[in-house]
Amino acid sequence: MINIKNNIIKIKESILNLELKLNRKKNSVNLMAVSKMQDAEKIREAFNSGQKDFGENYLQESLSKISELRNLGITWHYIGKIQSNKSKLIAENYDWVHSIDKISTLRKINDHRRNFKDKINVCIQVNIDNEEAKSGINLDDVEQFINEAVDFDGVNVRGLMAIPMYQKEYESQYKTFMRIKNLFDSLVNKGYKLDTLSIGMSSDYSAAIAAGSTIVRIGTSIFGERKK
Repeated sequence: MINIKNNIIKIKESILNLELKLNRKKNSVNLMAVSKMQDAEKIREAFNSGQKDFGENYLQESLSKISELRNLGITWHYIGKIQSNKSKLIAENYDWVHSIDKISTLRKINDHRRNFKDKINVCIQVNIDNEEAKSGINLDDVEQFINEAVDFDGVNVRGLMAIPMYQKEYESQYKTFMRIKNLFDSLVNKGYKLDTLSIGMSSDYSAAIAAGSTIVRIGTSIFGERKK
Protein backbone atom coordinates (compact mmCIF):
# COMPACT_ATOMS: atom_id res chain seq x y z
CA MET A 1 0.00 0.00 0.00
CA ILE A 2 1.47 3.34 -1.10
CA ASN A 3 1.56 5.98 1.64
CA ILE A 4 1.51 9.21 -0.36
CA LYS A 5 1.80 11.48 2.68
CA ASN A 6 4.88 9.67 4.02
CA ASN A 7 6.49 9.67 0.58
CA ILE A 8 6.02 13.43 0.24
CA ILE A 9 7.45 14.03 3.71
CA LYS A 10 10.49 11.87 2.94
CA ILE A 11 11.20 13.57 -0.40
CA LYS A 12 10.82 17.06 1.05
CA GLU A 13 13.15 16.11 3.91
CA SER A 14 15.65 14.78 1.36
CA ILE A 15 15.45 18.03 -0.62
CA LEU A 16 15.98 20.12 2.52
CA ASN A 17 18.96 17.97 3.53
CA LEU A 18 20.49 18.41 0.06
CA GLU A 19 19.99 22.18 0.24
CA LEU A 20 21.78 22.23 3.59
CA LYS A 21 24.60 19.96 2.42
CA LEU A 22 25.15 21.98 -0.76
CA ASN A 23 24.93 25.36 0.99
CA ARG A 24 21.86 26.27 -1.00
CA LYS A 25 19.16 28.59 0.31
CA LYS A 26 16.41 26.79 2.22
CA ASN A 27 13.32 26.13 0.06
CA SER A 28 15.19 27.11 -3.11
CA VAL A 29 14.09 23.81 -4.70
CA ASN A 30 10.38 23.29 -5.36
CA LEU A 31 8.83 19.81 -5.54
CA MET A 32 6.45 19.13 -8.40
CA ALA A 33 4.41 15.94 -8.02
CA VAL A 34 3.99 14.29 -11.43
CA SER A 35 0.42 13.05 -11.32
CA LYS A 36 -0.12 11.68 -14.81
CA MET A 37 -2.30 8.54 -14.77
CA GLN A 38 -3.16 9.19 -11.11
CA ASP A 39 -6.80 9.77 -10.18
CA ALA A 40 -8.17 12.92 -8.59
CA GLU A 41 -8.43 11.37 -5.15
CA LYS A 42 -4.70 10.57 -5.03
CA ILE A 43 -3.95 14.13 -6.07
CA ARG A 44 -6.30 15.39 -3.36
CA GLU A 45 -4.50 13.18 -0.84
CA ALA A 46 -1.15 14.60 -1.91
CA PHE A 47 -2.50 18.15 -1.71
CA ASN A 48 -3.83 17.53 1.79
CA SER A 49 -0.32 16.31 2.68
CA GLY A 50 1.12 19.71 1.83
CA GLN A 51 1.87 19.32 -1.88
CA LYS A 52 0.78 22.30 -4.00
CA ASP A 53 2.41 21.82 -7.43
CA PHE A 54 1.36 19.03 -9.81
CA GLY A 55 2.59 18.12 -13.29
CA GLU A 56 0.56 16.44 -16.01
CA ASN A 57 1.66 14.97 -19.35
CA TYR A 58 -1.63 14.15 -21.03
CA LEU A 59 -4.00 17.04 -21.69
CA GLN A 60 -7.32 15.26 -22.10
CA GLU A 61 -6.73 13.11 -19.03
CA SER A 62 -5.80 16.13 -16.95
CA LEU A 63 -8.72 18.41 -17.79
CA SER A 64 -11.29 16.48 -15.77
CA LYS A 65 -8.94 16.37 -12.78
CA ILE A 66 -8.23 20.09 -13.01
CA SER A 67 -11.96 20.79 -13.12
CA GLU A 68 -12.77 18.45 -10.22
CA LEU A 69 -10.01 19.87 -8.01
CA ARG A 70 -10.33 23.52 -9.03
CA ASN A 71 -11.35 24.67 -5.54
CA LEU A 72 -8.09 23.44 -3.99
CA GLY A 73 -5.86 26.15 -5.44
CA ILE A 74 -3.41 23.72 -7.04
CA THR A 75 -0.63 25.08 -9.26
CA TRP A 76 -0.80 23.02 -12.45
CA HIS A 77 2.25 22.40 -14.65
CA TYR A 78 1.98 20.97 -18.16
CA ILE A 79 5.06 18.86 -18.86
CA GLY A 80 4.01 16.75 -21.84
CA LYS A 81 4.46 17.04 -25.59
CA ILE A 82 2.35 19.86 -26.99
CA GLN A 83 0.14 19.43 -30.05
CA SER A 84 -0.50 22.85 -31.55
CA ASN A 85 -4.27 22.27 -31.72
CA LYS A 86 -4.28 21.84 -27.92
CA SER A 87 -2.61 25.19 -27.25
CA LYS A 88 -5.87 26.91 -26.31
CA LEU A 89 -6.77 24.33 -23.65
CA ILE A 90 -3.26 24.42 -22.20
CA ALA A 91 -3.29 28.22 -22.08
CA GLU A 92 -6.68 28.29 -20.36
CA ASN A 93 -6.10 25.57 -17.76
CA TYR A 94 -2.45 25.62 -16.70
CA ASP A 95 -0.24 27.94 -14.66
CA TRP A 96 3.05 26.64 -16.10
CA VAL A 97 4.22 24.95 -19.31
CA HIS A 98 7.62 23.21 -19.16
CA SER A 99 7.72 21.66 -22.63
CA ILE A 100 7.90 24.58 -25.07
CA ASP A 101 10.19 23.79 -28.00
CA LYS A 102 8.58 25.63 -30.94
CA ILE A 103 8.12 29.37 -31.24
CA SER A 104 4.91 28.77 -33.24
CA THR A 105 3.43 26.81 -30.33
CA LEU A 106 4.45 29.47 -27.84
CA ARG A 107 2.85 32.13 -30.04
CA LYS A 108 -0.45 30.23 -30.03
CA ILE A 109 -0.37 29.80 -26.26
CA ASN A 110 0.41 33.49 -25.93
CA ASP A 111 -2.50 34.46 -28.15
CA HIS A 112 -4.93 32.41 -26.06
CA ARG A 113 -3.52 33.67 -22.76
CA ARG A 114 -3.07 37.38 -23.40
CA ASN A 115 -6.55 38.33 -22.11
CA PHE A 116 -6.03 36.53 -18.80
CA LYS A 117 -5.14 38.44 -15.63
CA ASP A 118 -1.97 36.38 -15.10
CA LYS A 119 0.65 35.40 -17.65
CA ILE A 120 1.41 31.71 -18.10
CA ASN A 121 4.87 30.72 -16.88
CA VAL A 122 7.04 28.99 -19.46
CA CYS A 123 10.17 26.85 -19.49
CA ILE A 124 11.94 26.15 -22.77
CA GLN A 125 12.63 22.44 -23.22
CA VAL A 126 16.23 21.71 -24.19
CA ASN A 127 17.20 18.43 -25.84
CA ILE A 128 20.41 18.27 -23.88
CA ASP A 129 21.61 14.93 -25.31
CA ASN A 130 20.40 15.58 -28.88
CA GLU A 131 18.19 12.49 -28.83
CA GLU A 132 16.22 12.09 -32.05
CA ALA A 133 13.18 10.63 -30.31
CA LYS A 134 12.98 13.36 -27.67
CA SER A 135 11.49 16.85 -27.88
CA GLY A 136 13.44 20.01 -27.16
CA ILE A 137 15.71 22.49 -28.88
CA ASN A 138 19.48 22.48 -29.17
CA LEU A 139 21.51 24.24 -26.49
CA ASP A 140 22.92 26.59 -29.11
CA ASP A 141 19.44 27.76 -30.16
CA VAL A 142 18.07 28.74 -26.74
CA GLU A 143 19.15 32.39 -26.71
CA GLN A 144 17.66 33.08 -30.13
CA PHE A 145 14.43 31.36 -29.02
CA ILE A 146 14.16 33.63 -25.96
CA ASN A 147 14.78 36.71 -28.11
CA GLU A 148 11.96 35.69 -30.46
CA ALA A 149 9.59 35.34 -27.48
CA VAL A 150 10.46 38.64 -25.81
CA ASP A 151 7.46 40.54 -27.19
CA PHE A 152 4.85 37.95 -26.23
CA ASP A 153 2.66 39.62 -23.61
CA GLY A 154 0.73 36.57 -22.39
CA VAL A 155 3.67 34.42 -21.39
CA ASN A 156 6.50 34.77 -18.92
CA VAL A 157 9.64 32.89 -19.97
CA ARG A 158 11.02 31.74 -16.61
CA GLY A 159 13.79 29.32 -17.54
CA LEU A 160 14.84 25.98 -18.99
CA MET A 161 13.70 22.38 -18.71
CA ALA A 162 15.46 19.17 -19.74
CA ILE A 163 14.94 15.41 -19.59
CA PRO A 164 18.38 13.86 -20.09
CA MET A 165 18.85 10.28 -21.22
CA TYR A 166 18.85 7.82 -18.33
CA GLN A 167 22.18 7.42 -16.61
CA LYS A 168 22.68 5.30 -13.50
CA GLU A 169 25.82 6.90 -12.10
CA TYR A 170 25.56 10.11 -10.07
CA GLU A 171 28.66 11.70 -11.62
CA SER A 172 27.35 11.18 -15.14
CA GLN A 173 23.99 12.66 -14.17
CA TYR A 174 25.69 15.66 -12.58
CA LYS A 175 27.92 16.37 -15.59
CA THR A 176 24.92 16.33 -17.91
CA PHE A 177 22.90 18.64 -15.69
CA MET A 178 25.83 21.04 -15.40
CA ARG A 179 25.74 21.57 -19.16
CA ILE A 180 22.28 23.12 -18.94
CA LYS A 181 23.15 24.96 -15.72
CA ASN A 182 26.14 26.57 -17.43
CA LEU A 183 23.87 27.73 -20.26
CA PHE A 184 21.34 29.02 -17.73
CA ASP A 185 24.02 30.98 -15.87
CA SER A 186 25.43 32.46 -19.08
CA LEU A 187 21.97 33.71 -20.08
CA VAL A 188 21.38 35.26 -16.64
CA ASN A 189 24.78 36.94 -16.83
CA LYS A 190 23.76 38.45 -20.17
CA GLY A 191 20.74 40.02 -18.51
CA TYR A 192 17.96 37.57 -19.31
CA LYS A 193 15.49 37.47 -16.41
CA LEU A 194 15.45 33.71 -15.80
CA ASP A 195 14.91 32.10 -12.40
CA THR A 196 13.81 28.53 -13.08
CA LEU A 197 15.74 25.36 -13.92
CA SER A 198 13.35 22.44 -14.20
CA ILE A 199 15.60 19.38 -14.03
CA GLY A 200 15.63 16.20 -11.97
CA MET A 201 13.23 13.28 -11.54
CA SER A 202 12.89 10.38 -9.12
CA SER A 203 16.08 8.66 -10.31
CA ASP A 204 18.40 11.67 -10.54
CA TYR A 205 17.06 14.58 -8.48
CA SER A 206 20.02 14.57 -6.08
CA ALA A 207 22.44 15.27 -8.93
CA ALA A 208 20.03 17.83 -10.40
CA ILE A 209 19.84 19.76 -7.12
CA ALA A 210 23.64 19.68 -6.85
CA ALA A 211 23.76 21.21 -10.34
CA GLY A 212 21.30 23.98 -9.48
CA SER A 213 17.77 22.70 -10.11
CA THR A 214 14.94 24.88 -8.81
CA ILE A 215 12.11 22.45 -9.68
CA VAL A 216 12.33 18.67 -9.43
CA ARG A 217 9.62 16.58 -11.07
CA ILE A 218 8.84 13.51 -8.95
CA GLY A 219 6.16 10.93 -9.75
CA THR A 220 7.11 7.35 -8.96
CA SER A 221 8.66 8.13 -5.58
CA ILE A 222 5.40 9.75 -4.50
CA PHE A 223 2.65 7.69 -6.12
CA GLY A 224 4.47 4.43 -6.82
CA GLU A 225 4.78 2.71 -10.18
CA ARG A 226 2.07 3.78 -12.63
CA LYS A 227 -0.35 1.20 -13.97
CA LYS A 228 0.34 0.41 -17.59
